[in-house]
Amino acid sequence: MSVTAVNDEQFAQYVATGNAIIVKYFADWCGSCKLFAPKYTRLSNDERFSDVQFLEVNAEICPDARQRAAVDNLPFFAVFKGGLLLEGTATAKEETVVAMLEKVKA
Repeated sequence: MSVTAVNDEQFAQYVATGNAIIVKYFADWCGSCKLFAPKYTRLSNDERFSDVQFLEVNAEICPDARQRAAVDNLPFFAVFKGGLLLEGTATAKEETVVAMLEKVKA
């Protein structure tokens, strides 16, 4: 699977499906966001998480999606399932994101 960049409207549509979703919130100026991007792409191609939809949202231009997950710092990751936010956290640690993926796919 790959990473899909979405805007506010598309984000709402994906969450409404009820599927397992992880979202990376980023900003173009965020150095940590840029450094994490290859790891996020690699995780999206990991067979363990083939049933999880990987999204990325530019937090600066998508206020609705940002508010839905209570984004307070970048990079920020959130997992949704059944249309509900399960967890969200600001982190640049891959092991934290993997733990979130394990939780959402369960």
